[in-house]
Amino acid sequence: MYVDSHCHLDFPELAENLDDILARMQQNQVGHALVVSVNLPNWPRLLQLVSPHDNLSASVGVHPDYEDTTEPTVDDLVQRALSSEKVVAIGETGLDYFRLSEPLDWQRNRFRTHIRAARQVGLPLIVHTREAREDTLRIMKEEGADQCGGVLHCFTESWEMAQAAIDMNFYISLSGIVTFKKAQELQSVAERLPMDRLLIETDAPYLAPVPHRGKTNDPSKVIHVAEKIAELRGITVADVARQTTDNFYTLFSKVKRKEAAHVQ
Repeated sequence: MYVDSHCHLDFPELAENLDDILARMQQNQVGHALVVSVNLPNWPRLLQLVSPHDNLSASVGVHPDYEDTTEPTVDDLVQRALSSEKVVAIGETGLDYFRLSEPLDWQRNRFRTHIRAARQVGLPLIVHTREAREDTLRIMKEEGADQCGGVLHCFTESWEMAQAAIDMNFYISLSGIVTFKKAQELQSVAERLPMDRLLIETDAPYLAPVPHRGKTNDPSKVIHVAEKIAELRGITVADVARQTTDNFYTLFSKVKRKEAAHVQ
């Protein structure tokens, strides 16, 4: 069984085809998907989408790219996290210096708010980081992010950053980018990551892996991420499926695990 540790099934292009996506997930042995929040105004709709489905769970948070949106407080995030058993993580949050330029104090302050909420409620943190290695690690350290742990999702940074995050009780999640021909540095990281700190994801509807690159992504395609990692490491895809699934349920311990057939 596989798990998609990060997707956005509430986005319109996926939500309108949810029944078909759930059927494809079952066909491809994708047993669970974490639907990740990007803002507060749309969060009730996200929760409504996942609530009827045992194989979907949710987070609550505000993406660092969302500049003109409702700014969360610690209490906002904590209260929403406690409002439903479906909410298993805080985020996604973090820093993104790729699309936006200084002054970005609002982004750094928002990141701190999420870390404080995660620590208070005792849930793992989902971190988005791009072109912001030093500040991401610095704020994580200053705010005690190691106390809640979490994951650096859709990882595209250096081995040194991965190692520093692992030292702070974080996992590293790889997306379809690892299947791209020009992603040699990331593929090198994928070869070196400790297997007990590795997750896989789609970040759907974005970043569809080879051989579906350029198409709309969905959780059923996470198997191609696992296949590429298996190829890079010289192990079986069953090993990747088993370890990353175990890692998911270890990190997101609020998710109720159901027994399923192992990938052959």
